[in-house]
Amino acid sequence: MIIAIDGPAGSGKSTTARLVAKNLGFIYVDTGAMYRAVTLSWLEQGKPNIADFIQDLPSITLGINAHTNEQQTFLNGIDVSKEIRGREVTEHVSYISSLKTVREKMVEMQRNIGNAQSVVMDGRDIGTAVFPKAHLKVFMVADIRERALRRLQEMKIQSMFPLPKLEDLMITMKQRDEYDSSREIDPLRQADDAILLDTSNLTIEDQALKIIELANSIHNF
Repeated sequence: MIIAIDGPAGSGKSTTARLVAKNLGFIYVDTGAMYRAVTLSWLEQGKPNIADFIQDLPSITLGINAHTNEQQTFLNGIDVSKEIRGREVTEHVSYISSLKTVREKMVEMQRNIGNAQSVVMDGRDIGTAVFPKAHLKVFMVADIRERALRRLQEMKIQSMFPLPKLEDLMITMKQRDEYDSSREIDPLRQADDAILLDTSNLTIEDQALKIIELANSIHNF
């Protein structure tokens, strides 16, 4: 079974998807981490010419930490799970992930993972481009202020200091929403058959429960 969860940054999709996968015994796939790893590689190489960079895209692999059930992201065999959450990567990931060649490579990898086992996969184009025939599609949204507050909390947990001002972060998130929604290749949008889930006033546990109930209505786990 494939569960596709899409939505803008801070809507809660990654944490929720992880809980849903754990509850159902599925593999959790954070596709955003894959694009971040490619972005990190580009930055580490000194922001080379894109035409040259995409000729030899880095090896991106995913793993699961057996102790925490958290996804680990490897770049050329090195665990970069923490490094890909840095501010510079965040500032450039929208641009790198909009490149046609990058997206084609990542989508191929994501489909190979999803076709091999039951997964909960989150991103921005899972239900529209990666798995348009996913068994369950959920599009998560939330109030922009709530999303920014959540992102600030994530930054604190990840020890990303100094923290930006809430208002500045809201502006940045709005700009990324506009960029992701208007890009030519696989833009952020709700699939016609996706279920809209507003998480503004929901806890992570409530969000996960709703999706688990939807999944159980399709298949009895």
